[in-house]
Amino acid sequence: MGSGQVTSWQGKNITVAGLGVSGISAARALAGLGASVTVVDGGDSEGHRAKAAELAGLGVSVRLGDAETLPEGTGLVVTSPGWKPDSPLFRAAAEAGVDVVGDVEIAWLLRDSRPDRKAAPWLAVTGTNGKTTTTQMLASILRAAGLRTAAVGNIGTPIIDVVLGEEEYDVLAVELSSYQLHWAPSVRAHSAAVLNLAPDHLDWHGSMEAYAADKGRIYEGNTVACVYNVADPATERLVEEADVEEGCRAIGFTLGAPGPSMLGVVDGILVDRAFVENRQRNAQELAEVADVNPPAPHNIANALAAAALARAFGVPPRAVRDGLRDFRPDAHRVARVDEVDGVVYVDDSKATNTHAAEASLAAFEPVVWIAGGLAKGATFDELVQKSGKRLRGAVLVGADRALIAEALARHAPEVPVVDLDRTDTGAMLAAVREAARLAEPGDTVLLAPACASMDMFANYNERGDAFADAVRELAAGSA
Repeated sequence: MGSGQVTSWQGKNITVAGLGVSGISAARALAGLGASVTVVDGGDSEGHRAKAAELAGLGVSVRLGDAETLPEGTGLVVTSPGWKPDSPLFRAAAEAGVDVVGDVEIAWLLRDSRPDRKAAPWLAVTGTNGKTTTTQMLASILRAAGLRTAAVGNIGTPIIDVVLGEEEYDVLAVELSSYQLHWAPSVRAHSAAVLNLAPDHLDWHGSMEAYAADKGRIYEGNTVACVYNVADPATERLVEEADVEEGCRAIGFTLGAPGPSMLGVVDGILVDRAFVENRQRNAQELAEVADVNPPAPHNIANALAAAALARAFGVPPRAVRDGLRDFRPDAHRVARVDEVDGVVYVDDSKATNTHAAEASLAAFEPVVWIAGGLAKGATFDELVQKSGKRLRGAVLVGADRALIAEALARHAPEVPVVDLDRTDTGAMLAAVREAARLAEPGDTVLLAPACASMDMFANYNERGDAFADAVRELAAGSA
């Protein structure tokens, strides 16, 4: 299904997979455009039925309890991001010759559907880690330049709602997950960045190669800039493999001194040697490292990627500085909770994979590390090899904690390990108390689980909140 293939949605039979946020957004939008929409979902709870009743009022049919059978007459399937490509519904669609696309693809096809305004260009961000922070930084920089913008996509705001909404934008900062990119073959961004690549969601994609290929889709058809991470050669290879518009440039970002066509850091200053005249000799100061919040190495890299995309769109240097100064990170992303008895407690519950945990651990030393949860097929040897020397100790919780314990035993046997044989939510208070026992004044107790949270908590937010509550209880007890 390519861009421009759908000229009218009127009367088209469309099946939407999933009653989540993106599924409901797609169903509402397509029904509003005259399509005949059926939503299918395997659940049949009270919450599902309430959502179904709401959609029924808009003329949308909902089938609960069966997410495997393709409805009769379906001409297109629109999936929510998390549905696996080998789902029975999609196999049935393939056998029937029916395309499957995601909500991002629908948003792209609808971007020119408002005759009263011009479609906003997309500045797109993906990567294993840092996507949300970078997208929010980018939106802050664009706003500082006086541009009408919004951070949308995987960041929580369904992009269809923005594309069809009443508000008009000059440019959109779009976060895209590997799931969304898999189902969005037609998207062509103004400029895009792949921040990093590390094993993640391999149970969904099937292999690292397939995962990387889906990430690389973000560069297809870029018109101005493909932004890559100099420290991660795999991201540059994706640029080299992409089919881009003539004149589109490869722009690197690095924590070191930048070469031509790069952004980087010199003496505590973020500088641009890509979007300046005579980039062989000249560099433009953009901001200070101190303007980045927090100024941890991985977050400085996020800021450079955001700045590169903004500069590709023509944003002046001062707006980069002002936007970074205005930016405030979300909760549970390297967030300082408190200091108790000379020990700092930091919540990075968002570090749900080994790559994110490694970046978090690199920002502190010495560290008492709280880790564990659902490994999602990950291994921990490389993480421990790179970070073990920073550890004062480790406290392990969650279903797959034994995998981390084994890696620590192999590569950092001198590190004291507390293995909490608990997966209840109260285990976090016990973990914080054990970490406090291991820590010395000047240390950091860091929640960077390197695992998903769903074995013990509803999501990483709830896990981070439990950590913060435990730290506050510890502080109250020591007061």
